[in-house]
Amino acid sequence: MNGVIALIAGLLFGFGLNLAHMTDPEVVIGFLDVAGQWNPQLVFVLAGALITALIGFRVVGMEGQSWFGGARMLPTKKDIDGQLVGGAGLFGIGWGLVGYCPGPGIAALTHGAADPAWFMLGMAAGMIGYGLRAHFNAGVSP
Repeated sequence: MNGVIALIAGLLFGFGLNLAHMTDPEVVIGFLDVAGQWNPQLVFVLAGALITALIGFRVVGMEGQSWFGGARMLPTKKDIDGQLVGGAGLFGIGWGLVGYCPGPGIAALTHGAADPAWFMLGMAAGMIGYGLRAHFNAGVSP
């Protein structure tokens, strides 16, 4: 049942990203170009996401268990460290350079273009590289 709910949520999220043009790199880069020809179109998308998150975290915080029986995994880390700042910086640089972040990159695969596929391959390579680095830094032998 959790898999079906996750599939429905993912499809709904992807549909919303396409509807809001978050899968169009030109729209995203235009939004991020605050010093040039700024396109404010995505302000409404971000505002909607913020409102949804605020309400969602408030509702989830009131419940003792997951609505659908799965494990509840809420963020617990509250401090700002180098990994958080570095990761946010890399995310922002990548988003600004290519106009995709993970969610819209996956949703853009439905368009059949090669750019989102290259983005996803690069993202996967970065994730694998980070995992290997973390694995070896932890002193775990291969």
